[in-house]
Amino acid sequence: MTNSRGLVADFLQKKGWMLATAESCTGGLIAAACTDLAGSSHWFERGFVTYSNAAKTELLGVDAALIAQHGAVSEPVARAMAAGAIAHSHAQVAVAVTGVAGPTGGSAEKPVGTVWFGFVLPGKVLSETRRFDGDRATVRAATVDHALARLAEWLPH
Repeated sequence: MTNSRGLVADFLQKKGWMLATAESCTGGLIAAACTDLAGSSHWFERGFVTYSNAAKTELLGVDAALIAQHGAVSEPVARAMAAGAIAHSHAQVAVAVTGVAGPTGGSAEKPVGTVWFGFVLPGKVLSETRRFDGDRATVRAATVDHALARLAEWLPH
């Protein structure tokens, strides 16, 4: 994570861009990882912890009907969370995560460890899903690592 986080920080600073996070299953861990770096105020704008569906709707503007139709752990909701983070901040880049960290809450369709990622970069919205094995702490840590690694990979170089 450290290398990915550093790459994200360096890139955003050079561009003069800011990052916003919208987190459900990680409860602010991505924002914490970013702000652990000295000087993060130059590239980290804000983080939204939207654990409940109501928070996703109230803070990020995610349509409640979208959540009802697809479930909170879904591609459309992850994308809407990332777009909402941009709309409700001064950031140019956003990452959003929504998933089932466990140990309960999983289903056959969305087992424990399922996480959807949404990213907004200037001119594009990207998303993907991953399934991580392990206990709650392991799933959450893997989610943070993957979010920052993918962001570092997808930022234009």
